[in-house]
Amino acid sequence: MSPGILFAFVIGYFLLLLLVAWYTSKGSDNDSFFIGNKKSNWMLVAFGMIGTSLSGVTFVSVPGGVGGGNFFYFQLVLGYLLGYLVIAFVLLPLYYRMNLTSIYTYLEKRFGVNAHKAGASFFILSRAVGATARLYLVINILQIFILNKLGIPFIATAFVILLMILLYTFEGGVKTIIYTDTLQTTGMLLGLVVCIAVVIKSLGTDFSGALTMISDKGYTQVFNTDVKSGSFFLKHIIGGMFIAIAMTGLDQEMMQKNISVKSLADSQKNMMSFTAVLMLVNFLFLFLGGILYLYAATKGIDVAPDDLFPTIALSDAFSGTIGILFIIALISALFPSVDGAITSLTSCFCIDILSLNNSSASEADKKKTRLKVHLSFAVLFFILVLIFKAINDKLIIDFILKFAGITYGPLLGLFAFGILTKRSINNKFIWTVCILAPLLVMGLDMLSSPEWYEKKLHVTLGLSDISSSLFHGYKIGNELILINGLFTFAGLLMISKKSQPGKF
Repeated sequence: MSPGILFAFVIGYFLLLLLVAWYTSKGSDNDSFFIGNKKSNWMLVAFGMIGTSLSGVTFVSVPGGVGGGNFFYFQLVLGYLLGYLVIAFVLLPLYYRMNLTSIYTYLEKRFGVNAHKAGASFFILSRAVGATARLYLVINILQIFILNKLGIPFIATAFVILLMILLYTFEGGVKTIIYTDTLQTTGMLLGLVVCIAVVIKSLGTDFSGALTMISDKGYTQVFNTDVKSGSFFLKHIIGGMFIAIAMTGLDQEMMQKNISVKSLADSQKNMMSFTAVLMLVNFLFLFLGGILYLYAATKGIDVAPDDLFPTIALSDAFSGTIGILFIIALISALFPSVDGAITSLTSCFCIDILSLNNSSASEADKKKTRLKVHLSFAVLFFILVLIFKAINDKLIIDFILKFAGITYGPLLGLFAFGILTKRSINNKFIWTVCILAPLLVMGLDMLSSPEWYEKKLHVTLGLSDISSSLFHGYKIGNELILINGLFTFAGLLMISKKSQPGKF
């Protein structure tokens, strides 16, 4: 199909989002931007959160990763299930009991202002880099398969897409995103199911037959029993659990939507419904990866993992309808992971860094500040996307999980220490602990997997001999975030003392 026609569908889809944004943002104020006036429908939140959690990275990298990693990714998903239970029955009751707008306000009430600022700052760092990594991946696919053929440069593509997202989130915030995420999740799942059906048909079989075929190839192996491997099943399950707790339960973007629901009971129903559907959808992405590799083998297609799905979906072998559905599904996966990120970063910076909620400024002045911050984050996203383009990394999901393990660890340690102990800490040393813990765990991980850092940093570290003597082939996997959280917890314990009677 003509790139021009595909591009027209992208523009049409965006105009639909603008229409939804215009309708839902009527009468919006700061409260509706930050927490949707606590009137969000839990079913819409649950469904929309699927799109936010999956993103364009899942849409492309998870199917692409099946060729080299089988269904090992599902081990992480099983860990997510455990993490979501903790969120639903430990963290959400805490957030509702304290009536929080920003979840990092808890850290100030528990430990003081430095803990509050540190928690918010690590969220801002992690979410800004993670969201732009996801954004870069999808923009790059659109660029390679559509926009290069139209002579549109990458920098223009990145600018226009961020402008689109800025336009429909500028006023309504969370109130708007609840509805646009629902629309986008529908588009993504529709594209996923149709693409699976078309590829299965092209293989001349049905669902059960295709499952047997990919099983015969060994792709359906879920559990990796190699203890030294980075994807050893306990590493993935435990790591997945704490990744879910940190990247969802301690993440302002995800919790901002949850606490926009009017009651704790509804928010918990939202969380568990979201969990059940998310597990099914992740299995379908892995299944899609298996049949894509089967199809690629029959056609002699040999491309990078992240390019496999778009290469096949946009090939001449399929009708234009599949290409359209793929593009719509891809941008449907892109927008929820970026619009929510910009909105939550704006909320976090305004509430946690600028203390806008406690300001004596007028509502109009607060809104002006919020709009300036929102625009500033869009500019930051644009700059970071260009940096990712310069790096030009492949299989970016590895980078996102690694970076999350390094940056969300302090959040995990801070919240765990606050919830699990009654001790008070020396507020002036909190920043020291929260900076040293990620540096230590990064050094440990670098010794465990020097080749990963050599590839990403494009330098020779010369750590292979040290790694062999210390780790004997053991690779730190997704348990990285747990190790980081434990380092932070231990550091906080060192600067803590017993609370006085009557204190929190």
